[in-house]
Amino acid sequence: MKIYAVIDTNVIVSAMITSNIEAPTVKIVDAALDGRITLMYDEKIVEEYYDVLSRPLFGIPKGDMHEFLGALFSNGEYVSAEESGEKFADEQDAVFYNVATTKDGAFLISGNTRHYPKNEIVITPSEMVEILEK
Repeated sequence: MKIYAVIDTNVIVSAMITSNIEAPTVKIVDAALDGRITLMYDEKIVEEYYDVLSRPLFGIPKGDMHEFLGALFSNGEYVSAEESGEKFADEQDAVFYNVATTKDGAFLISGNTRHYPKNEIVITPSEMVEILEK
C-alpha cells in the first residue's frame, strides 16, 4: 500500500531538532525519505518549510537544511491544490489541508490536529506510525 501524506511543518521541525531517534516525528520523516510515505507538497509548503527551518531559534545549519529538504522533496510529489472552502484560525494552515484533500486516501500529519477541520485524514504522528507498522 502506497501512503500519500502532507506533513505539517511542526512535524518536520520536531524531527529535525529532537535527539530521540524513536520519536514518531523522526519515524515519519524517515518513512518519507525512504519512500514508504510519498510527501505531497506545493510551492507554499516548500516556502514554509524553508522559512521555518531557517529560523535561528532552531540552529539548523543551512547546508544541512537544504540537503534534508532536497532529499525529502525528491521522494515527494508536487500537487496543485484548490481552496477547500474550509475556515482556519490561521490561514497558513489551509494549504496543508488543501494539498492533502487533492488525493483520495491521503493523510495530513500534524502535531496540532486541532488547527484543522475534524476529518479522518487529519492524524497525529503517533497515528501515522501505527499505520506504518501495520
